[in-house]
Amino acid sequence: MIVRTVLGDVEPAELGLTLGHDHLLAYPPPDVADPDLRLDDPQAAVRELERFKAAGGGAVVEMTTVDYGRDAGALAAVSRAGGVHVVAATGFNKGKFADRLTAGRSAGEIAAWMAAEVREGVRRFAPEQPHAEGPGPRAGLIKASSSLGGAGPHERKVFAAAVEAHHATGAPISTHTEKGTWALEQAALFLEGGVDPRKVLIGHLDLKPDLPYLLEVAASGVNLGLDQFGKEKYLPDAVRVELVLGLVEAGHARQVLLGGDMARRSYFKSYGGGPGLEHLPRTVAPMLLGAGLSPGQLDDLLRHNPRRWLAFDPR
Repeated sequence: MIVRTVLGDVEPAELGLTLGHDHLLAYPPPDVADPDLRLDDPQAAVRELERFKAAGGGAVVEMTTVDYGRDAGALAAVSRAGGVHVVAATGFNKGKFADRLTAGRSAGEIAAWMAAEVREGVRRFAPEQPHAEGPGPRAGLIKASSSLGGAGPHERKVFAAAVEAHHATGAPISTHTEKGTWALEQAALFLEGGVDPRKVLIGHLDLKPDLPYLLEVAASGVNLGLDQFGKEKYLPDAVRVELVLGLVEAGHARQVLLGGDMARRSYFKSYGGGPGLEHLPRTVAPMLLGAGLSPGQLDDLLRHNPRRWLAFDPR
């Protein structure tokens, strides 16, 4: 079993403390006018990783996709300079960004491209992608996304392709949900497709802070991404901590992964904002321990669960 990073395959135990869903570099399409969403300074990303490493961080799962300006080659350079493992994603964001690329492709064509990115290295999907020349570093996971309340036809096609590419490569799957909606349906699609739920991470579930709903998602066996820590405008971290405790107390400690999904310059200390990637190890981890989580349970959330999910036997 290995974890596939942008610098090569590593033993799962090498990851250390891992952010399960975050961003380091992103070059959004021209119709995204907000300059705060442009993470376009590799040196700022290096400085942010250095801060994270100094706080005890070991790895970042980088979820930027081709439709949102992924630059896997730059991620490799940033990972090397910052001294932190980085796992890159193949696949797509929600239809708002991805439909323009996926509309003209079949699920089989998309799956073949995903599998090639995992096996051989990232490559261009469409001519207008300046940051996807390929082949470059290999992707270590597959991403599929749905919109608010459901998935459109092209998004469903990407989910079908993700299932096919997973079976072809063994690589794990991570998802975007819009505000935590349609998570049960995502889980059902993967289970119906024969995917081991332990290799699936459903994202952004703390944007729907309803513990009975989260327990229903957890009952499917998938991993749950509570990955908005530090975003107080959506929900106080203290409430996220209570959600984590509720899931752990219900017996789901091995299914919860944490992150910050910091896709804005204003979230990065290296751009003059905050709380930065170091927020999870420096602030959230002590909060969880103070709320009653044991050190072993905290290690599950931050270390063991990410590597169990990310590890696969390449095919």
